[in-house]
Amino acid sequence: MDKPPILNGWRKEGASRSLPEVHGTIPVPSHFGFWRKMLAFSGPGYLVAVGYMDPGNWATDLAGGSAFGYTLLSVIFVSNLMAILLQTLAARLGIATGRDLAQACRDHYSRPVSMGLWAMCEVAIAACDLAEVIGSAIALNLLFGLPLTLGVCVTALDVLLVLLLQHYGFRLIEALVVTLILTIAGCFFAEMIFSKPELSAMLRGFVPQAEIIRIPGMLYVAIGIIGATVMPHNLYLHSSIVQTRKYEQNAAGKAEAIKFATIDSTTALMFALFINAAILIVAAATFFKAGRHDVAEIQDASKLLSPMLGVGAASLLFALALLASGQNSTLTGTLAGQIVMEGFLNLRLRPWLRRLLTRSIAIVPAVICTFYYGEHATAKLLIFSQVVLSLQLPFAVVPLVMFTSDRRKMGEFASPRWLQVLAWFTTAVIIVLNAKLLLDTFGMTAAPK
Repeated sequence: MDKPPILNGWRKEGASRSLPEVHGTIPVPSHFGFWRKMLAFSGPGYLVAVGYMDPGNWATDLAGGSAFGYTLLSVIFVSNLMAILLQTLAARLGIATGRDLAQACRDHYSRPVSMGLWAMCEVAIAACDLAEVIGSAIALNLLFGLPLTLGVCVTALDVLLVLLLQHYGFRLIEALVVTLILTIAGCFFAEMIFSKPELSAMLRGFVPQAEIIRIPGMLYVAIGIIGATVMPHNLYLHSSIVQTRKYEQNAAGKAEAIKFATIDSTTALMFALFINAAILIVAAATFFKAGRHDVAEIQDASKLLSPMLGVGAASLLFALALLASGQNSTLTGTLAGQIVMEGFLNLRLRPWLRRLLTRSIAIVPAVICTFYYGEHATAKLLIFSQVVLSLQLPFAVVPLVMFTSDRRKMGEFASPRWLQVLAWFTTAVIIVLNAKLLLDTFGMTAAPK
C-alpha cells in the first residue's frame, strides 16, 4: 500500500480547528497599538503557568527549603528558564502551523505510534490531575474539615464551571485563572512578610552553588524540583489556546502573534517563578531556620506555620493558596484533556460528554487512591504522580523540538539554529535528570538520606 503523500512536511494538508468552540474568538484588530495588542494576546500564558505552581511543585519546594535553606532557589530559577523556552516553542508550533501538538503528532506519525502517544498522554494527564485534585482535597480538609475522598469529588464540579464559563467566552476562563494566580501570589507575599527571610541569604540562593552537585541529598531534591517543573500536558495546552486569538493568517500576522505569545508566556511564567521561590523561601525561613529539616508534607507545613511564626492567619493563607492552586490546575487540566483527546483521535463529542469523559479519567483514580490509602499516603501519591509525568515527558518534548526545528513543517517560522541547539540541550538535560529521578524513586539506585 502506498504511503500517504507528504504535503508541506505533514501527512495531511490541513488540520481541524483545535478547541473549535473558542478557536479564533478573541479578535486582535490590526489597528491596535503595541500595548492594546499585548493586552489582547495576554491570557494563554497564565493558563499554562498554572501547571508550574501546582501541588506537585509544592511538595518539592517545601522539601528543598526545609532541608537546605535557600540554596535550591537557583534550581527553581534555571528550571523556570527551561519552561519558558519549551512553552515558547509550543506557542510557535500552534501559531505557525495551525495545529496543536496532539494534532501535529497525529499528522506526522503512523496511527499505531500516534495511538501509543495518546495513551501515554492520557495517563500523564490523569497523574497530573491526581496531584491537583489531591492538593485541592487537602486544602478543603484543612479549611473546612472535609474528608479527602469527599474533597476529591467536590473538585469534579470544575467540569460544570468550565462549561459555564466557556459558554460566555474564553476570556472569562482566563480572567478566573489570573484571579486565582493573584490570590496565590498575594497569600505567599504575606507569608514571606510573616516569615522574615534573610535578604542576603535569599539573594545568594539564586546563584548556583557547586554543593548542589557535590551533596547527594541536595542533588536528589534538585532533580525532583526540575522533574516537577515541565508538565507534558502544558505543551499540548499552550499550542492550542494560542489559537483562540483571531490574528491575520499571513506571515506578518503570525510573526506578530508569536512575538506577543512569547511575551505573554514569559511574563506569566515569571509569576510561577515568584510563587515557587516564595514557597521555598517560606520553608527555609520558617522550618530550616528552626532546625525542622524534615517538613516535606503539605499538611505538616500548613499546621506548623501558624505556631512557628506566631501568626494565626499563616496556616489559613497557606491552605487558601493551596486550594486556589489545585482548583486552577484542574481547570486547565480539563482543557488539556479535551485537546489531547480531540487532537490525537480526531474525536468530536458534545462538550459536556467530552468533558465528563476526560474528567472521569482523572477523577476516578484519585477517588480510589484517597479512599483506600487515606490522608497518610497523600505525599506518596504526589510523588507517584511526578514519576508518571517524568515517564511521559520525553514523548511530548522530543516531538515538539523536532517539529519546530523542521523547516518543511514550520516554513520561515522554524526555530533558528541557536534556538534549536538550546532546545535540544534543554531536552537532553530534562530527560537525563528525569531518568535519574525515576531510577532513584524506584530504588534502582539508593536514594540518599
